[in-house]
Amino acid sequence: MRFAGSKQAIWWGAAALVLVLVLWFLGNAIMPFLLGMAIAYFLDPVADRLERAGLSRTLAVVLITAIVVLAFAATLVWLVPLLVRQGTQLVETAPHMIQRLQEVVQARFPDLLPSGGFLDMALDKGRETVAGSMGTIVGSVMGSINGVIGFVMVVVIAPVVAFYMLLDWDRMVDRIDALLPRPHLDTLRTLFAQINDSISGFVRGQAVVILILALLYSTGLALAGLPFGIVIGVSAASLSFIPYLGTLLGGVLSIGVALFSFWDEPARILIVAGIFAAGQMLESNYLQPKIIGGHVGLHPVWLMLALAVFGTLFGFVGLLVAVPLGAAVGVIVRHTVARYKESALYTGAQQPSPPPQPTLVEIVPHGTVARRIAQEQRTHDEAVREARVGAQPPEMQGPEPQGPVLPDSRAGFPVPGGRIGGG
Repeated sequence: MRFAGSKQAIWWGAAALVLVLVLWFLGNAIMPFLLGMAIAYFLDPVADRLERAGLSRTLAVVLITAIVVLAFAATLVWLVPLLVRQGTQLVETAPHMIQRLQEVVQARFPDLLPSGGFLDMALDKGRETVAGSMGTIVGSVMGSINGVIGFVMVVVIAPVVAFYMLLDWDRMVDRIDALLPRPHLDTLRTLFAQINDSISGFVRGQAVVILILALLYSTGLALAGLPFGIVIGVSAASLSFIPYLGTLLGGVLSIGVALFSFWDEPARILIVAGIFAAGQMLESNYLQPKIIGGHVGLHPVWLMLALAVFGTLFGFVGLLVAVPLGAAVGVIVRHTVARYKESALYTGAQQPSPPPQPTLVEIVPHGTVARRIAQEQRTHDEAVREARVGAQPPEMQGPEPQGPVLPDSRAGFPVPGGRIGGG
């Protein structure tokens, strides 16, 4: 008996509900495992390429793990303290920058920012808010990350999980494929392939774009002598997955710092503005088309919605699963819309019923049926004769009657006793 489609939908809906409940109740506990799975997913193509180059899977995974651990350790030792230090200094200096900008504008352009006006009061209020709350916000964010997530768990468990999952990734994918419902196997494989293309095309490509832009912005601003240039460049590059947002915020912040620091050096201010203009041109005209290319990506608005929804529902874990789940939902929605446009509900025309199964007719050489009937008749006659002979006493059994054997032209086999039929 076939499993009804409605029952399959119920079971898949129940599985999705279980996933939501697991993320809701066990989100912080399973966060290192989700992070390790994400790391393994992103590094699997590298391991596959090393395998094709001649390395074994184990050796490839060990080599990748060593490189990643060294890079992560270098980041923790050098980059993270630098970003924290510059970020803290930027937060502490922001109120003085706002006050300095306010004084300069009032002195140079009194009509643009009159004393006691709406903009002047808004800047005063913003300066007080930044001075009073930014330090508290940064401290609470860092404290919540260390307290809820468990920094030690993330650092220790996530790499171990990533190592073992990367080692068994191909076998795990094959086992999952073996569990897919057979009636919908082709459809599910197509959907999963599109989801994988969406995630890998966007996330892997965007990670490379962010890395290139972070190097460009940070190096350029540092060479220009801009204070806090590294933290501004990294922050602007990290927001570049939303078109123009990273460039806009980074450009405004860096130009504001440049105005505060290089007020009497307009050439350096123009250099800072030119760095972000060059970065935006490079991203729009080369990085995005060449690296991300024609992959089925995530629309920035859809990505922001997924981050907001899953982050609100599941916290930091929701941010980790927002991109893959958002990609999956997007692919399923597109597939549903395509099926809807093919249905009678959209076209208004009843879909034709499938053609009936044709009647199968076996074509055999001439005389095959007759020979089969004759063979069955001979088998029956022999069985009857053996039964009769076996039923008589041995002394009464005599020789079988003999007669001329003539061919039967109709049936194609010899018949004892003469001709059958006339003519």
